[in-house]
Amino acid sequence: MTHGYEEWRAQEVRRPGDIPPATPLAWLAERHSAHGQRLADRQLPEDFPGPVARGDAGDALAQLALGTQLARSAAAGQPGVVLEALQLGATWRQIATALDTSPDRARALLRDHADAQLRLHEGDHDAGAGLLGWDPAQRDTVRALTLLGDDEPADAVGTSAPGAT
Repeated sequence: MTHGYEEWRAQEVRRPGDIPPATPLAWLAERHSAHGQRLADRQLPEDFPGPVARGDAGDALAQLALGTQLARSAAAGQPGVVLEALQLGATWRQIATALDTSPDRARALLRDHADAQLRLHEGDHDAGAGLLGWDPAQRDTVRALTLLGDDEPADAVGTSAPGAT
């Protein structure tokens, strides 16, 4: 992250592209909340006894952009957390409930992530740049977790998967 916290707080945000890569979710949420509070203050009576910072169009645009980026960032991190949950003994049914989806859709999320990690590894390897992503054996280990029953914890099959990436 090239931006410090104070620079972040002072930065104008009107679209998701205004947000520096790898901005911590907590920073996004804090700004989202602050803009939302100013918008909510617009509903207070003019004679409200206390500090009031009434929002404007900039606050509404910033809240929209920050909300969009929060949703994207949270979604991007889900596959890694699904893998961690499995490694820690959660079942597909529990994970699906947490994601408000079906076990099959939760499995597809991890399967797609495992395949993307393999593509990253193969693309990186072909370029000679290093060892990012998962090799075929690591991908296969993770994909094996998707074969577990809805209520079967990963430790029931003795699966050791790579760390969340």
